[in-house]
Amino acid sequence: MKTVLALCMRNLKEFVRNRTRLIFSIIFPFFFIYVFSAIFRNDYIENPISHMLAGIAIATVFDFSLRISSTTIDDMASGFMKEVLVSPVSRLSVAGGQFLSSAVIGTMQGLLIIIIGFFIGFRITTPLTIIYMILAMIFVGFVFAGFGLFLATNTKSTQTFQVISVAITMPMTFLSGAYIPLEHLPPTLTYISYINPLTYAVALFRTISLERLATPQSQLIAEELAFEIGGFVVTPWISALFLLGFGALFLLLSTISFARTDFSKVSRGAGEQIDW
Repeated sequence: MKTVLALCMRNLKEFVRNRTRLIFSIIFPFFFIYVFSAIFRNDYIENPISHMLAGIAIATVFDFSLRISSTTIDDMASGFMKEVLVSPVSRLSVAGGQFLSSAVIGTMQGLLIIIIGFFIGFRITTPLTIIYMILAMIFVGFVFAGFGLFLATNTKSTQTFQVISVAITMPMTFLSGAYIPLEHLPPTLTYISYINPLTYAVALFRTISLERLATPQSQLIAEELAFEIGGFVVTPWISALFLLGFGALFLLLSTISFARTDFSKVSRGAGEQIDW
C-alpha cells in the first residue's frame, strides 16, 4: 500500500508543478461551455449550463485519467520504472499506483471545473450531491485509468501514445453527448455513440449532478440521461454496470500487460510502433 501511495503522490506533485497545463486545462472546457451551451436548450432541460458543465467535467476526468498514463512511458524510458522494480516491490503495486494517480488527478481536475461552475450557474440543492459526484468521478477515473495504462504499456514511445490518445479521446468525447446532444448527431454516429463507454459515464454523472436519480424513465430519456436501444431502456444504473464491466476488463488487461512489459525496449523516440 505504501508503494501505491508513494507513486500516486509522485505523479500528483509532477502534475501540480506543471502550472501552465493546469491553467489551460481549466480554461479550455469553459470555452466549449460558452460556445455550445445554447445547443442544450430545449423544453426538457431546465439549466443547459449545468447540463453541459456536468458532461464536460466527467469528460475531463476521462481525458486526464487516460492521458496521465503517458507518465508510465516516461518512467519506463527514463529508467525510473526499472529502478522501482529492482526493489522488493511487486508490479501489481506499481500498476495500482498508476491507477490511483490517474483517478485522483482526473477527479481533482473535474472538481476544479465543478467549483468554477458554481460561479456561472451550476446549482445543487444538497451537499450530499457533491459526495456522490466525487465518488462518481473516482469511479470513472479508475474505469478509464485501466484503459489508459493498457494503451501506455503497449506503446513504445510517448509520441506514439499521444497520437493514439488523441485519435481515441476526440471521437469518444464528441460522440458521448458531453459537448453535443446525441439527438443532433447523424443516425449512424448515434448508434456508434451507444457502444462508446464515455456516453454512459456522461449519462451517469449528469444524472447524479443534476439530482435526477428519482426521475421517471421518460424524463430521463428526454434529457439523454437514459437511452432506449431497440426497445430496451438503458437507465443510469445500467450505465454504471456497463462501466463497471468495461473498467474491470481493462484493469485486468492493463495489469497483465504491465506485468509482461519489457521496459528495456521502451524509448521516447517517434520511430517505434505499437506492439500488441
